[in-house]
Amino acid sequence: MRPTTPLAVPTRAQQPCPCGSGTTYAACCGPLHRAERQAATPEELMRSRYAAYALGEVDHVWRTWHPRTRPERVVHDPTTTWTGLDVLRAQDDVVEFVASHRSPDGAGRMHEVSRFERRAGRWFYVGPA
Repeated sequence: MRPTTPLAVPTRAQQPCPCGSGTTYAACCGPLHRAERQAATPEELMRSRYAAYALGEVDHVWRTWHPRTRPERVVHDPTTTWTGLDVLRAQDDVVEFVASHRSPDGAGRMHEVSRFERRAGRWFYVGPA
């Protein structure tokens, strides 16, 4: 009988980014979550916010919410699993998307047309358009 070699489990950084970009988390939303760089476009910010919800990185969600409209705090819901993101439209300061999820109530979809605003050289999520 041959000894088995344990399979290497990819780290979060090596795994595909939850935002659906097709790249690794380390090359995509990871640097935004760690505040190593800022999103260059509203779509990139929206994708990073989706990935943050999917991974429980609620500090990033709070930091990127416009101060005029953000809640006092953002809470991670461990009973919801975000399962996919489809960007339908990204134009100027508006991004339309559908985010799929599973929760104890079953599968669901969140469809939103979001507005973003640039402030002090950074993009912020403002809210539904």
